[in-house]
Amino acid sequence: MDRLSPLDAAFLEVEDADPHASLAIASVAVVEGPAPGHDEFLGLMRSKLPVLPRARQKLVRRPLDLATPMWEDDPSFDLDYHVRRTALPAPGGDAELCALVARVMGQRLDRDRPLWEYWVVEGLADGRWAILAKVHHCMADGVSGTMLYDVMYGDAPAPEPPGAARPESLMSLLANVVRAPLDLLGGMLSLVWSLLPVRATSLFGQIGSPRLYRVVRASLPEVKEIGRSFGVTVNDVVLAAISQAYRALLLERGEEPSPHSVRAMVPVSVRGDRRLDNHVSLRLAFLPVEADHAVDALDLVHQRFTEAKGGHQAESGQTLAQLARHEPFAPLAWSVRLGGMMPQRSIVTVTTNVPGPRRPLRVLGRAIVEILPYVPIAIRIRTGIAVLSYTDRVAVGITADRDSTADVDVLAEALDRAIAELLTASRRDAAARRPG
Repeated sequence: MDRLSPLDAAFLEVEDADPHASLAIASVAVVEGPAPGHDEFLGLMRSKLPVLPRARQKLVRRPLDLATPMWEDDPSFDLDYHVRRTALPAPGGDAELCALVARVMGQRLDRDRPLWEYWVVEGLADGRWAILAKVHHCMADGVSGTMLYDVMYGDAPAPEPPGAARPESLMSLLANVVRAPLDLLGGMLSLVWSLLPVRATSLFGQIGSPRLYRVVRASLPEVKEIGRSFGVTVNDVVLAAISQAYRALLLERGEEPSPHSVRAMVPVSVRGDRRLDNHVSLRLAFLPVEADHAVDALDLVHQRFTEAKGGHQAESGQTLAQLARHEPFAPLAWSVRLGGMMPQRSIVTVTTNVPGPRRPLRVLGRAIVEILPYVPIAIRIRTGIAVLSYTDRVAVGITADRDSTADVDVLAEALDRAIAELLTASRRDAAARRPG
């Protein structure tokens, strides 16, 4: 039997601390029709079970959290329970698909069974169908979640066994601390400083269990074109558009978008292998919602996240996660639960940006047209935004608390406008620089 890492287990603790949270990540693969029969799809899933190490396993907790939970084989594993089927009402467009995703993702996975579900969704417009893959965050992060696409529907080899990578020794970790003590100390201080309360707005506070979900689409070549034109990264472009979206939402609610209104938690992959667990750290920075225009927001995003990167936040977070592997789990578990019960006012949103499969994939001979991402929310974070690229497309999935953010369409529409504004500005600047 294998144990969860403290980082993996922390996602369970956060879910336990917030009765309204469902900490499962998900993606929706939209596929060309016709949809396969139930037995045909079950056959595909059955053929992949041997290469998915946790598919048949459930969690067993230790008394008093004296150690992290352990994985053990589920003697009553039932594939039919985990593979489900439904259909959208007509006309089967984005509205109907997003409503289904919100409903499925608002429900917690059963802790007494393996922590995953696959939903075959029929009735999409244009004769298409979809696969909603729902996996608990304790099993995978965004990068390993997209890795599953190449395993399930491509020709990628099976992921490495959970125990394949040797745990880093405590002496090795301490040696890293000794080699770069000022960088790590500076990063830890930066993380602590970044957890100070933000200015109070309606963007964070108590949440309920029901969710809303929206999707925004963009062209990956066009997003890269914006980045090249302004000398910034794709992530900078996405965060600038997200900043403008939150600015629009605040203005719509009659609130002032100040420089200290929206601190974002941005997960950073620190993956060095192909295991299906969490290898992630984070950066924290304020989104420039005070900027009137998208180009100004892009300049500020680039500046702030470059500073956060130079502040070694991600490296310090990774070191803390690694050190936690060598400490008693009980104090960590109790601390996470206690922290989850506190009314945090530090983080307003979580924004993830994950590169998805670069090559077109097929399911049972049918082409996957697009992949839509979903990120969970919890602990007074009322909205979360996930960005995923697939071939030449970018999909942005927006998760919102239904009780407090019924106006989520304002966020989605403003994000779409911001990307268009940045593209127009980049092409205008390029034309101005062109000779003659």
